[in-house]
Amino acid sequence: GGPRPLPGQEVSVKVLGALEDGGLVERDPRLIFVPGHGDVVQALELGVPTMQPGEVSFFLAAFPYAYGRPGSREPDVPPEAPLLFEVTLLEVRDGPDPQPLPPAVRLRLGSQRRERGNFHFARGDFAAALRSYRLSLRALDGPATAPPGPEEEEELQEQRVKCLNNCAAAELKLGQVEEALAACEAALRISPDNGRALLRRGQLLAEQGRDAEAALVLRRALELDPASKVIHTELSRLAKRQSPPSST
Repeated sequence: GGPRPLPGQEVSVKVLGALEDGGLVERDPRLIFVPGHGDVVQALELGVPTMQPGEVSFFLAAFPYAYGRPGSREPDVPPEAPLLFEVTLLEVRDGPDPQPLPPAVRLRLGSQRRERGNFHFARGDFAAALRSYRLSLRALDGPATAPPGPEEEEELQEQRVKCLNNCAAAELKLGQVEEALAACEAALRISPDNGRALLRRGQLLAEQGRDAEAALVLRRALELDPASKVIHTELSRLAKRQSPPSST
């Protein structure tokens, strides 16, 4: 009984997922997510909004709506495997994002959505990955019920940098070069010595022909990681491009 979930609302469900041979691969007594945010497989994204609180449903999901062509290691799902889900809708409530949240909850949401983005990225669904990474940043940057303590603030900053670097990687896969460069620069404003952001920013500047800026950034990255073959290669490529042709 009760209304079905509306867009933006958060749901709690009990989930069992089984393979065709009956092998149980998923068991979660209280899975919490917001439909449409890409935090769960598509079968649940599409199916749960059709349910009412207290209802039990079975969803037979072909592999594109479960774990896709490659399957999954965690949970252990073979490639191209259809799944049968037994889902109980436990609760529907307003979504957490607009509400002030304790720092610990913001960290949990941010981590959950970033990990989901990594799942999409590994499957090659870069648009879904980018959406999850941006939702992770939204959770990390959301209003708080109280100021974070020093350790929580440090962890929030670390997660922001990870998400921004992941955004840049997904944006590059989608051909969004300017957006990727902006994400790198945002990461460096938080953590000026982040090697991953420095390297990617240097590579992007070099691709845009901004060789002097790229060289400065890559040299700084090399100071932080002198053994990096990738950085040495990038600097050598820049040096060759900047060298005048020899006269004969």
